Amino acid sequence: MNSIALKSFVGLRQVSPEKTQFTGQAKVITIRHRKLKIVAGKYSPLVSGRNLRVAVIGGGPAGGSAAETLAKGGIETYLIERKLDNAKPCGGAIPLCMVGEFDLPLDIIDRRVTKMKMISPSNVAVDIGQTLKPHEYIGMVRREVLDSYLRDRAKENGATIINGLFLKMDIPKDKNSPYVLHFSSYDGKTGGVGEKRTLEVDAVIGADGANSRVAKSINAGDYEYAIAFQERIKIPDDKMVYYEDLAEMYVGDDVSPDFYGWVFPKCDHVAVGTGTVTHKGDIKKFQLATRNRAKDKILGGKIIRVEAHPIPEHPRPRRLSGRVALVGDAAGYVTKCSGEGIYFAAKSGRMCAEAIVEGSENGKKMVNEDDLRKYLKKWDQTYWPTYKVLDVLQKVFYRSNPAREAFVEMCADEYVQKMTFDSYLYKTVAPGNPLEDLKLAVNTIGSLVRANALRREMDKLNV
Repeated sequence: MNSIALKSFVGLRQVSPEKTQFTGQAKVITIRHRKLKIVAGKYSPLVSGRNLRVAVIGGGPAGGSAAETLAKGGIETYLIERKLDNAKPCGGAIPLCMVGEFDLPLDIIDRRVTKMKMISPSNVAVDIGQTLKPHEYIGMVRREVLDSYLRDRAKENGATIINGLFLKMDIPKDKNSPYVLHFSSYDGKTGGVGEKRTLEVDAVIGADGANSRVAKSINAGDYEYAIAFQERIKIPDDKMVYYEDLAEMYVGDDVSPDFYGWVFPKCDHVAVGTGTVTHKGDIKKFQLATRNRAKDKILGGKIIRVEAHPIPEHPRPRRLSGRVALVGDAAGYVTKCSGEGIYFAAKSGRMCAEAIVEGSENGKKMVNEDDLRKYLKKWDQTYWPTYKVLDVLQKVFYRSNPAREAFVEMCADEYVQKMTFDSYLYKTVAPGNPLEDLKLAVNTIGSLVRANALRREMDKLNV
């Protein structure tokens, strides 16, 4: 009640702050003016008779890493994956830092790439890898092997793996009620529609890829995406020797108007693929061009598998709602220019799970949106610069064939290679040398000018 309301009492009169007085029928109420300090506090109820329950939807690198971290942290963890033998169409390159950070056994790495050829639209090839130290390499993995390993490790640490298709979830009406997940359980059976089941959990991590149903459930919004198309090709042993520790990247309007084509070595075959955002309907034409650019090196090869999958081009408008968070491709964590997503998927899954473990005090308390928001804040602070740098590179160098020629020419510079590999292998935007950066800027402009001059001369010849 404010002072004006108090003074409206019959017989009320001002008195000393320390006294209470009666005048007739009215009670005199005094108010002492004090400065109040408001302290915001967090109240999270204890989870009674059980540990916090969290469902991870999707069993790729993001889901497997999240489930393992949750289970280790005392959370009652469920991982739901539709296809336990899934092999996502993916180049399969992982940075050196991932091997150590995620304690990956070396026997799941098919190849250690120490050389890379960048091949321009006019088939000028530049060798990359001159600055690598003896212990440094890019790991090449098969997704079916990596994903299975991470899921198995999560299971060993206490996670429950469910072979099922997530359908939808019921959003709770208050901050502590459970999410009710609806899914079809396959129980390891092949074929059929599965058995409809439900699961109640306290929080959900959406790690279910670019077509995430979890994202749809929280109205996370859409994003632009690329289509990746890949063929696994078994080539003769004598030709496989060439790709023993070497990968190739092809750029040009023929292989992709806005991305690149690749030939990456696996255990006993090569993965040949390409991608595009702007011309999805022409993806098979671009794939044929990629195969033709590498035809002499893969001659006699047999296609043993064909794969296609969407790849997000930028983060979703919303990555968090209530006690539901998105990670990996579901959140849109794929870099521009390189199209890399495996490391960022695994890292985001782990970071999100760590935020839940911390906020719940190892599964003893309920979590809320603020707990999960700590993951987003940490993620953006750590990796946003990397995404922005690669976004700029893609816009500058993937926009035309002359720009791509300039890009390949620039890649011959040892300083560029060192900066590029250091940033890739260790997932940091490597600090540069100011003088070298200035020389690089001048050389870049020179490369662009020369490339455009070459295009003009070629146009004259075509008249």
